[in-house]
Amino acid sequence: MPRPARTDRSRPAAAGRPTGRCGPGRITGVLRGRLAAGGSERGANPVELAVVMPAILVLLFASIQLAVWFVARSTALNAAQSGVNAQRGLDAPAGAGRDRATTFLRAAGDWLVDWQNPGPACEIVATGGTPTEVTCTVSGRSLSVIPGIDFPVRQTAHGTAERWTTG
Repeated sequence: MPRPARTDRSRPAAAGRPTGRCGPGRITGVLRGRLAAGGSERGANPVELAVVMPAILVLLFASIQLAVWFVARSTALNAAQSGVNAQRGLDAPAGAGRDRATTFLRAAGDWLVDWQNPGPACEIVATGGTPTEVTCTVSGRSLSVIPGIDFPVRQTAHGTAERWTTG
C-alpha cells in the first residue's frame, strides 16, 4: 500500500529547514552530527563488557557449584535413608545398612566424592538386648566444578528398628 504524500499542512517546517524531500546530503549531515555528539563514548560498550564479564562468570560458576553441592547433599541423605531402611528391618543382619548405603552410592554417580573413607556408618542402639534405633551417617565432599574448591557433605538419617512389642 503506497504511503500518502506529505503536504505542507501535515508537518510545519522548522525555521531554517528546507521544505520538501531530504536529499543524501541532509541525511549525512544528521548522521555526522549524531556521531560527533557521542564521539567521546565510542567503544565504551566493549570496555564495560570486559570489566563486567569476569564477575558474571564467577557468579555463574558459583551458582553451578552451589547446585552441585545440593545434589551431593541429596545423594548422601538418600544413601543414609536407604541404609536406615535396610538396617531397621526385623532381624536384619548387622551390616545390612552399610551395604545398602554403599550400593546406593556406587549407583548414584560421582556427585559425592571420597565417601569411601571411612564409608557409610550405621549404628544400632539396643535397649535390653533388642535393637530400638538405627542411625546411618554418610560423609564425603561435593564434586568440584571450580578447581580447588569443594565443600564437605555429611548427612545423617535416623529411624526406629522394627521389633516385637507387647500390646
